[in-house]
Amino acid sequence: MMEWLRFIVGGLCILTGVVTACIALYGLFKFRFALNRMQAAAMTDTLSILLVLLGLIILRGFSFDALKLLLIILFFWFASPVSSHLLAGLEVEISDRLKDNCEVESEDRKGGAHAD
Repeated sequence: MMEWLRFIVGGLCILTGVVTACIALYGLFKFRFALNRMQAAAMTDTLSILLVLLGLIILRGFSFDALKLLLIILFFWFASPVSSHLLAGLEVEISDRLKDNCEVESEDRKGGAHAD
């Protein structure tokens, strides 16, 4: 009985993660600007990967393999915000169309310094 419960919970986690990834994939194709696409991609690598790997941990059981999967989750959670921040900064710097359609903070206001 306990094995079936573990199978159902693990399968639901994996299924929910895959559905979340499909929704984010739709967002990647729907949004016009790179910053909006990055938002959809960031949701995928935090929530979807967490759910899929958590489902695998539940299915596998708590073992050394589960520890490895937890370390993969932690690596994604540390690497994703840093890479997204760097890509967003690059997009703000090089995109001419972005400033026409979005509010972009000017150089004199960065870092909290106000030009009065």
